[in-house]
Amino acid sequence: MRLIAERTGRHCLRLPSNRLGLYLALRHWCVPGQRLLMSPISADEILFLVLAAGLRPVIAPLSPRDGNIDVSRTDLSTVDAVLTTNLYGLPDQVSAFAGKILIEDVAHALESSAGGRPLGTFGQAGVFSLSKHPGAGSGGVLAVADRADLQALEHARDELLVPGGLRADLVSVATSMARQAALRLDLVRPALALMRALGMQEEREGYRIALEADALELALKQVPALPPFDPWVRADLAAYRARRGRLVRWYQSRRLAKVPGERARRLAGVARLAELPTVAPAVPDNLDQPLFRVPLLVRDRDAAIAELERRGVATGYLYDPPYDDYAPGFTDASPDPGPARWWARHVLPVDPVYAARSLPVLRGLEPPTRGPREPAEGTPAGR
Repeated sequence: MRLIAERTGRHCLRLPSNRLGLYLALRHWCVPGQRLLMSPISADEILFLVLAAGLRPVIAPLSPRDGNIDVSRTDLSTVDAVLTTNLYGLPDQVSAFAGKILIEDVAHALESSAGGRPLGTFGQAGVFSLSKHPGAGSGGVLAVADRADLQALEHARDELLVPGGLRADLVSVATSMARQAALRLDLVRPALALMRALGMQEEREGYRIALEADALELALKQVPALPPFDPWVRADLAAYRARRGRLVRWYQSRRLAKVPGERARRLAGVARLAELPTVAPAVPDNLDQPLFRVPLLVRDRDAAIAELERRGVATGYLYDPPYDDYAPGFTDASPDPGPARWWARHVLPVDPVYAARSLPVLRGLEPPTRGPREPAEGTPAGR
């Protein structure tokens, strides 16, 4: 955790996952019943964490420039708190949320900054992931300014932790090491084939986990409480609130320590991908940010993913459909859902560290034929 503590100048709490940290922060600073502004484009489990905390998700308009909250079209007077996403490492407009309870999800933005100041230092809490930039497979860090908050959050964390075990720790570390080896040795394609053959990939409905609305309604009757939401929140990380032993903590620290050494390679990849005509408009303005992924906006995203996989390049971190369409009835819908639907349909996130492997495919991709506020063919107006 030292790297994050030094970068943020904040007190840091080690966690088994970023998602547990987000829940702890929401419960600590927010009151059940409050309205929380959040992006329509984020991971499935984040929505369920907000619901588990007893908060009402208010879905913000999305900016097609960067896939984050469009502050210019948001009425902040109607919400009590804000949860940023910093999608793929592109910074949210954090300074615009002054005066609100602000929880920063910096899972994608470990090394990103806004106005020269590190993300994760603007709000009451910044919640980092050790499975994204560091590639540790699990782990999170909650960074706060006040030691009293740290102590209260540590107590709340310990009440939610469940027992782990050496075997689970060994599997976690071995799986992460295998994934890193597959990336380095360009063995992603056979690794994906093996995982599918062994049934190791999580079942999803498209790019989202099954909502199971009736079961979710029953869980909502128990808020604020996290355990009833385990079936949704654990998603692809079953041990998201399991205690971790020395082996995992050592491995996470080792992976985190490697992040600064990868910065130059990541920045070089961002610069190369920023030259593509399909790159999201905000990327060329953020060439100094070592992004977790570089978002491209392409005409046929799913065909591009299939072609990349054939060449041994895996993609992921797709949040399609946006929350408005994924969980209607559980959120206050965005006043303008069109741009989020367009972004979710067309975005292709690319790892800048391995940009060279992707470029032979990416150079042949075309941008969408319609803009973010033009309905696609066959889509009824207003949908």
